[in-house]
Amino acid sequence: MIANPAPGLTLRGVTPPLALSQFGLIAFDMDSTLINIECVDEIADAVGRKAQVAAITEAAMRGEITDYKDSLRRRVALLEGVPVSALETVYAERLQLNPGAETLVRACQRAGLKTLLVSGGFTFFTERIRDRLQLDYTRSNVLGIEHGRLTGRLVDQTWGDICDGAEKRRMLLETCAGLGLAPQRSIAIGDGANDLPMMGEAGLSVAYHAKPKVREQAMVSIESGGLDRLLEVVLP
Repeated sequence: MIANPAPGLTLRGVTPPLALSQFGLIAFDMDSTLINIECVDEIADAVGRKAQVAAITEAAMRGEITDYKDSLRRRVALLEGVPVSALETVYAERLQLNPGAETLVRACQRAGLKTLLVSGGFTFFTERIRDRLQLDYTRSNVLGIEHGRLTGRLVDQTWGDICDGAEKRRMLLETCAGLGLAPQRSIAIGDGANDLPMMGEAGLSVAYHAKPKVREQAMVSIESGGLDRLLEVVLP
């Protein structure tokens, strides 16, 4: 990568300033990108299995586990029996937007960009974040629930079974097509290996406090500060 003069911000193949107006869509990963936590790890904490689940999450995000769907099924299986109230507690007490998240989203909305939240996490959280930030589109996974408790399984949806890296890529391209946008007019922001497929299609790929593999491939890498640091490169 080519170092940028601004500390904590690294550029690769990008010459700023760019303008937000040249883009039409911005896509965000959720866990550890738009928000401060990995939701599956925090849910696991309710049953004393956080360390076990977090180890699988970390390996998957580093790209050491190549089958993301299998890694997610393994983690969700460990959540069997967790009451839905535990998810409510995670959202109310542990989940926060990452620094600069709302500032960046609002700047994009003012510039006319559509917003997409595409996550390997769960609709319980993505729908709340969507409503909180008035995002246009979301795609994520549905946790099975019976009698107020998690079943340890995921629910298939009309588009498929699990939102993994391939599905993130497909959703980005599908959304661009629906908007009449070339993928080059999209921005994709993520932190883990499962974000790389959609980042590879976007006109501007952004790594946020990301795993090494993601930082090395992103056009913009934010290594310190908040998400709104992207506005130092792409001007409102």
